[in-house]
Amino acid sequence: MSKAKKTKEKKLEDILFDCRNVLRGKVEQADNRNAVMGLVFLKFAGDKFEARRNELIEEYGDNQIFLNKPAFYLAENVFYLEETSRWTYITKNAGDNKIANILDQAMADIEKDNKPLQGALPQKFYSGLRVEVKTLKSLIDTVNQISEERFNEKDLIGRVYEYFLQHFAIDERKEKGEFYTPKSIVDLIAELIEPYEGKIYDPCCGSGGMFVQSVKFVENHNGNKINISVYGQESSPATYRLAKMNLAIRGIASDLGERNASSFLNDQHKDMKVDFIMANPPFNLKNWRDEDELTSDARWDGYGTPPVSNANYAWILHMLSKLDVTNGIAGFLLANGALGAEGEEANIRKMLVENNKVEAIFVLPRDMFYSTDISVTLWIINNNKKARVLNGRKLRDREEEILFVDLRRWNQNIYEKSYVMFDEQQILDIKKIYNSWQSINFEDEYSNIPELCRSVHKNEIREKGYSLVPSKYIEFIDRDLEIDFEAEMAKIQSDMQRILNEEKESQTMLQDAFRGIGYGID
Repeated sequence: MSKAKKTKEKKLEDILFDCRNVLRGKVEQADNRNAVMGLVFLKFAGDKFEARRNELIEEYGDNQIFLNKPAFYLAENVFYLEETSRWTYITKNAGDNKIANILDQAMADIEKDNKPLQGALPQKFYSGLRVEVKTLKSLIDTVNQISEERFNEKDLIGRVYEYFLQHFAIDERKEKGEFYTPKSIVDLIAELIEPYEGKIYDPCCGSGGMFVQSVKFVENHNGNKINISVYGQESSPATYRLAKMNLAIRGIASDLGERNASSFLNDQHKDMKVDFIMANPPFNLKNWRDEDELTSDARWDGYGTPPVSNANYAWILHMLSKLDVTNGIAGFLLANGALGAEGEEANIRKMLVENNKVEAIFVLPRDMFYSTDISVTLWIINNNKKARVLNGRKLRDREEEILFVDLRRWNQNIYEKSYVMFDEQQILDIKKIYNSWQSINFEDEYSNIPELCRSVHKNEIREKGYSLVPSKYIEFIDRDLEIDFEAEMAKIQSDMQRILNEEKESQTMLQDAFRGIGYGID
């Protein structure tokens, strides 16, 4: 008798891959993403609801007044769900011919009952997909395999959302827009600007990854997430909903404005000042305003109006206008072209340098982003470069200096076959360079390193026309100067003579061999 074949236990990543695959080729990529993410939201919201409901039963018994009171759920960051919105009801009816309508109604009811989710969930979406019932059932069944009982992880919700956000971003790399910033870059920004407490803002928040990593940064450093508050804005309606879902399912309170809108044309947080900004604006955004729009906007006061042809400096000035004037600090990403752009942008850059706003410039390796393979720049803008104590560190006055760091050669860590990321040690090493440069013990702790980093005085930046291109300041090692050309040429000539001698010897041996068997060779 043959032994029964043992079924291999699926890993979490296998199940998540299957989720992405169910609708692949059947719907548009963006619809695939929204369908999967919507069901994952329903699954985790349902699991959290059932766990909280069981707690209430233990405490109050089968008391329907308590069990059906939304406030008892919302107080614990759990969304209240009507019976027809619960995951148990959805899985029970997964094969029903009206399952698409059941899912749409569940989304509508959850938004109605939970104010933080208003405008977050897709409406009348699943019926609009027009896929077969068996396909939707397959997707529901696959999502249902993700559970805390099966995968005992501390932050399963976070891991699952992070997986889908990353991999759908990779899948959509050829589409317009960028809704996800790779985690290692966000981790780096958080480590550099240290958002321990206060208001955090992102004017183009995508799927909310900057906020998620800010909260994780605080928790990883033994802080309390209630000490930070999150504000943001996003212009894409689909991405706006994705961000609200992402933050809501993780229990992160946020204010992303009443609706999706452009930060330039419809600022949802007008006159607000914040302590920290973390952002990844669209690179080299063109036609961000009409020629006659925002020409005298207060955000440009003292700097000049950014050109219509490129929004890079509009993003900088918008963010600067939001920062607390005393201690605000921002870490954001821009295309490298902004470092040496001419015309109106050069004038704005000059004023940023003269007003002591630019603290550090980090050029990142290529292939870190899913939407482009270019190298990009991380800027640190700081409203307080004076000597002070910050988070237990004694800082020196850096008003006359800017730190330049070139990380383009830190590209050893490859994942997903072609993308580059920083590992934890690299992030700590970058942070050490930055913090030692800031330190009151600067002379003992910091050193300029050729091809990596250099502290540059403002006078030198003036001399170079206010360019912020690191290669103009960081020492380059001409490795050709280290070569002994005479010795190298002698070695090459010696090797060539040896090869010629070996060929001549081989030819002689071959001639002797043929003569030995009776063939004459001329």
